Amino acid sequence: MNPEGRRTLVVNGDDFGLTAGVNAGILAGHENGILTSASLFANAPETDAAIAIAHRTPTLGVGCHLTLVDGTPLLPAAHVPTLAPDGRFLPTWRGFLAAAWRRQVDFGEVEREFEAQIDRIRAAGIAVTHLDGHKHVHAYPPVFEIVARLARRFGIPVVRVPWERAPVRAVARHLLGGDARRQVVENLALTPWGRRDQRLLAAHGLPPAPTFLGRVLTGVFTARSFRALLAGVGPGVSELMMHPGYPDAALDRVRTRLRAQRAAEVALLTDPLTIDAIRRAGIVLVRHGAAVPSLEPHAHVS
Repeated sequence: MNPEGRRTLVVNGDDFGLTAGVNAGILAGHENGILTSASLFANAPETDAAIAIAHRTPTLGVGCHLTLVDGTPLLPAAHVPTLAPDGRFLPTWRGFLAAAWRRQVDFGEVEREFEAQIDRIRAAGIAVTHLDGHKHVHAYPPVFEIVARLARRFGIPVVRVPWERAPVRAVARHLLGGDARRQVVENLALTPWGRRDQRLLAAHGLPPAPTFLGRVLTGVFTARSFRALLAGVGPGVSELMMHPGYPDAALDRVRTRLRAQRAAEVALLTDPLTIDAIRRAGIVLVRHGAAVPSLEPHAHVS
């Protein structure tokens, strides 16, 4: 539990398992910096290597980075024909949402694929601490309903709601670049979904999601804006989303706008000035699940 007034922060690295360089960056951010948790792809090129790192690093919390776009399903493509008509997921979240709005997505397939992804990580001996979604597609309420149901079924206490409440003033003055402006607009558009998703968590008997940070500044962090964001962490439990990694040849083949920015985030996470800022602010670093009540899985889950 989180004592009243305490500022508790989970610093999470997304895309664990994507490439060897991303895995190395996440490990560096944890061992030499402030990163406490990571979100693991169930079916990415370096998933097995990431699982091996997780077993060697029990202090790192590991969740499931649920995927419906820009990747390959874990189930055979014939079992998820509306999700992967050509053997791969649709490449973008916009494409997925457009198909969903046209009622071209079978949400039964979504649930079976997500269950397989969670099972893959659990079967590898990983205690799944949280659920979130690649490209935040899970925030779409019909998908979030499935994620919340699976979290309750598997006894996973934390589900990310990737909506930043109005960005803190200390950060807002740094929002000068085009990417940041676009992300501000996207974040504002997500407000109705974010509120509905929190209600869905409550309806399924799950704790509220941590206060979410990092969406607006994804890919455009500077040392100044990063420390301003840390200074703005409020009481209660917050999650700061990061994408640490080292660019490599494998990353060049991945559909992502985050390349050199990943190495810059490793540097921010491991900067002694960052570590000192956390200490001086009295922020308590924890991994996902450490500051919320534990949940027992339902009986029918193995």
